[in-house]
Amino acid sequence: MHTTVGIVGAGPAGLLLARLLHRAGIDCVVLESRDRAYVERRQRAGILEQPTVDALREAGAAQGLDARGLVHDGIELRWDRRSHRIDFPSLTGGRRVWVYAQTEVVKDLVALQLDDGPPLVFEATVTSVEGADTDRPVVRYTHRGREERLDCAYVVGCDGFHGVTRAAIPESARRTYDRVYPYSWLGIMADVPPSCDELIYAHSPRGFALHSMRSPEVSRLYLQVPGGTDPADWSDTRIWDELDARFAVDGDWELRRGPITAKSVLPMRSSVTEPMRYGRVLLAGDAAHIVPPTGAKGLNLAVADVVVLARALERLHTTGSADLLDAYSATCLRRVWRAEHFSSFMTTTLHTAPDRSGFDTRLQHAQLDRIADSPHAAAELAQNYAGLPLP
Repeated sequence: MHTTVGIVGAGPAGLLLARLLHRAGIDCVVLESRDRAYVERRQRAGILEQPTVDALREAGAAQGLDARGLVHDGIELRWDRRSHRIDFPSLTGGRRVWVYAQTEVVKDLVALQLDDGPPLVFEATVTSVEGADTDRPVVRYTHRGREERLDCAYVVGCDGFHGVTRAAIPESARRTYDRVYPYSWLGIMADVPPSCDELIYAHSPRGFALHSMRSPEVSRLYLQVPGGTDPADWSDTRIWDELDARFAVDGDWELRRGPITAKSVLPMRSSVTEPMRYGRVLLAGDAAHIVPPTGAKGLNLAVADVVVLARALERLHTTGSADLLDAYSATCLRRVWRAEHFSSFMTTTLHTAPDRSGFDTRLQHAQLDRIADSPHAAAELAQNYAGLPLP
């Protein structure tokens, strides 16, 4: 099989890139190692920045978002039994965020792809990407028990940190920067209406907590826990009691409780691989960078990558100029490092480190006080959270 762009991975990055290329008249093929049911069940992020929403609408992939997405105009910070709301539109010139689960984004994009898009091959396990430094790289994969090959002009790796595509860049030509945080998140889904209209980020001596949602009937909540925690060690009652303690504020706010339908533990880490391009192989999304979820940047960074890449490939296709493609890695990495910085700031400001001192805690309170008292500090948080404009 031959194509112009071979895309490895059918997460939101790979699927959106395929959609954008298809609309630009550029041939592509998407290879995904899992089956459709698995891809559409993967639980991931649920916060969409303004630029991400704009990109989905531009791609004709926002019907579900516009029908079922929840628009949020801010977030609430809690610490020291206090609360403070960050109003996005007033601090960003009108930008806001949407709550719409990544599973739903993927379902919408898969349906569009299968209806009128380029080939999307499920259960196609990529075994290698060869010839990155040639003008015709090859993707080798197995499908239905047969070994196959996909000859491409370009290969885009949207297959995550542990995917095959990163290995196509020689170790001597890439460098990865990592940080592993000394705690994880215990995440739950609960069949109970959310206890708030917007997300709550809570700093507590007991650890961080986050109140989010998936719909008007389903709540999504997180607790900071030690790395290596077994979800089975946390009973439903223990989880709700701990959430109650960490969200506590002076006032009459009450946490609604309900049946917990899912529990999982999410490790916290940051990672950036440079460069994001080597020859005819390009990386996007988690294949190039990972952020802790505190800043809600993972899915949004992946979308930014593929929007930049789609524009670059369209420029090459229509004018023959490779200038945007040659600048792809540098363009994306500027945004990536801004997002890494913001995500690290949110994580270290709100979490309770195992080796914390009283001095450390007072510094965290001082930073949160500054956000509450300074319009400039609040605006910087709001602008980064709601999403920086795409280049």
